[in-house]
Amino acid sequence: MNDALQSAAESLGLSRYVRHIFLCADQTEPKCCAKEAGLESWEFLKQRLKELKLVGPNPLVYRTKANCLRVCVSGPIAVVYPGGTWYHSCAPAVLERIIQEHLIGGQVVKEYVLAQNVGR
Repeated sequence: MNDALQSAAESLGLSRYVRHIFLCADQTEPKCCAKEAGLESWEFLKQRLKELKLVGPNPLVYRTKANCLRVCVSGPIAVVYPGGTWYHSCAPAVLERIIQEHLIGGQVVKEYVLAQNVGR
């Protein structure tokens, strides 16, 4: 691996995070929710993870804004790994529950689950 790539991975803490959340936001063609709603959820997620010190030099959670997760209904849509738990209706209040209960506590927020990957 080249030095620049290694440095980028280290600066992001890629080998240290425990969970990864992808959030559908800022879509090119918004279908699951209004573009503004997706962006509001994304901004909330970023800010809240920072406030709780879940991102940064010693990250617990890695976050990624996805243009589209292809579930074009009841959005914003999020997926959390490991485990592949898919959530619908991820407005800020729902994201707060996902952050507290799943990302921190390790418990799936069942009432907002639309799918879960099954282990093979």
